[in-house]
Amino acid sequence: MLSVLIPVYNYNVFPLVENLLKQCLSENIVFEIIALDDASKNEGTIKANQEINNLDNCSYEVLQENLGRSGIRNLLAKRAQYNWLLFLDADTMPVNNTLISKYIPHLNDEEKVIYGGIIYQEKQPEKQELLRWVYGNSREALSVKKRMSDPYLSMLTLNFAIKKSVFKKVTFNETIPNLRYEDILFSYDLSLNKITMEHIANPVYHLGLDTSYICLIKAEDSIKGLKYLLDHQLLDANYMRLSKTYVNLKKFGLTGLLSLFFRANKSFMQKNLLGGKPSLFVFDLYRLGYLTLLQKRGK
Repeated sequence: MLSVLIPVYNYNVFPLVENLLKQCLSENIVFEIIALDDASKNEGTIKANQEINNLDNCSYEVLQENLGRSGIRNLLAKRAQYNWLLFLDADTMPVNNTLISKYIPHLNDEEKVIYGGIIYQEKQPEKQELLRWVYGNSREALSVKKRMSDPYLSMLTLNFAIKKSVFKKVTFNETIPNLRYEDILFSYDLSLNKITMEHIANPVYHLGLDTSYICLIKAEDSIKGLKYLLDHQLLDANYMRLSKTYVNLKKFGLTGLLSLFFRANKSFMQKNLLGGKPSLFVFDLYRLGYLTLLQKRGK
């Protein structure tokens, strides 16, 4: 009935798998839990994760070659034997013991995707992790009502169920650089195929907070990934607010001005984003400015 699929990279997922196993057993369903490691190098987490193979209906394997975020998810789906796939990121954890039971009533014959949502722990983290926490709480931890206002774009790939027949039609694109935004492209392709997107209140905690410095580096990587998708016409610029804003600025000849502003004020914006009160307005401006700079350079 249900294949629970967890892509892993340098992370101890044994507690997550153990939690999910207990939930699946309590629901008395046919299931499997597959944790596939994308060529991790951390011997400590690998050793801890190998204990998964001692659990019923659970498996863990380390790949010899890194496939990237798209490739590892596609391989997990290929290995799954049941008709419903539940993808969970390694750094998530069910909020309570009802994650599986709340998904089950929605796992029917309809070809669709079901997104449960995420939340972040209420306690504010240390200063060095604030940017990711502030962004996640404001832009990702959304209610079902807010998600439904933009059902495809608000779907994140760290907690969703998908009918296997749907995944055969829409997979993660493995031809793009491993620079993030594979989830955005996946949701966009779902929208193009008019796949039903169902949103429910069934969140998991997102535990793996990057430091603000790493978050900023990943944000720049994401913008490089976005530029690739736009340049290769894999994504409609109007699908996302960031790229849509860029197009509008270009229409009025303002991208050059913004590029100059970004270069002149980059260090000041970084100081805010790495500080104790990061502004999402500054974060948006930073990413938009970085996109204009990349487009101007043609890189």
